[in-house]
Amino acid sequence: KARLLYGFCFFHAIVQDRRKFGPIGWNIAYGFTPEDLQVCKEQLMLFINQYDEVPYKVLNFLGAKINYGGRVTDDKDKLLISTILNTFICKQVVEQKAGYKYSTSGIYHAPEAETVQEVIEFVRTFPLYPMPEAFGLHENCNITCAQDEALRLLVGMQSMVQLGGGGEGARSAEDVMDETAASIQERLPKTFPLDVCEAKFPTLYEESMNTVVKQECLRYNKLLWEMGSSLKDFRKAIKGLIVMTGELEALGKSMFVNEQPEMWVKKGPLSLKPLSSWFLDVIARCDFFWMWYDLGKAPPVFWI
Repeated sequence: KARLLYGFCFFHAIVQDRRKFGPIGWNIAYGFTPEDLQVCKEQLMLFINQYDEVPYKVLNFLGAKINYGGRVTDDKDKLLISTILNTFICKQVVEQKAGYKYSTSGIYHAPEAETVQEVIEFVRTFPLYPMPEAFGLHENCNITCAQDEALRLLVGMQSMVQLGGGGEGARSAEDVMDETAASIQERLPKTFPLDVCEAKFPTLYEESMNTVVKQECLRYNKLLWEMGSSLKDFRKAIKGLIVMTGELEALGKSMFVNEQPEMWVKKGPLSLKPLSSWFLDVIARCDFFWMWYDLGKAPPVFWI
């Protein structure tokens, strides 16, 4: 039953490579191992040698629910892996032989081969870059995959920026980071007086937007407090006055490559902009809420 063995191998490749499609491939990226495939191969050999008929249901259950499925925790992924395995381990694979196709294009199927070398030669005829149909996905999945690859490439290129000093007369990375921190620190908007906000914008049924402005002022206060304290600590650490922690070091590297620091992103508005543009956006947003605060009522125009 070489076709079933080939089906298990093909299934192993499919469940591994679906991870590159992110949440479209699996809700959770599972770490399937060659040992999972080896156990399935041994069980296949055992059942074929001991039974006159191949127990397809048993093989599917052991493969999808135990050997591979033991790692799967998401309920939708459990259903998916059972469906995928059933495509490769079924009676039609053996009965229809080469007429049974794994995909709609007909490119992928079990080979008519007698030796391992013939199987290898058959596999080499597959496209070098398989289309999403090989994984049971729509062709538009390639767009998501290409975007993720491009993003990883850009992040990798950005992380390769030389953090050491340049030639003679060039500023060191520490000087650049300290200047950037000082520039942001000087332009940092002042925090909102929450006690006064509570008095100016009481919670009223007739003025539901009062609740909105108070929540936003609190939200931006948390961001401004985090930015102010982290910038102050970073400038001290870079001068050797306090210990440079991992978070502060990550903050400095992000400022050096003009990237939003992780500790600020968690409390700030969602944005894909670089740090310089993101900070200008934060200033503009704070100015808007200060205008709202000074006005004492909901403005005629909102910045959505």
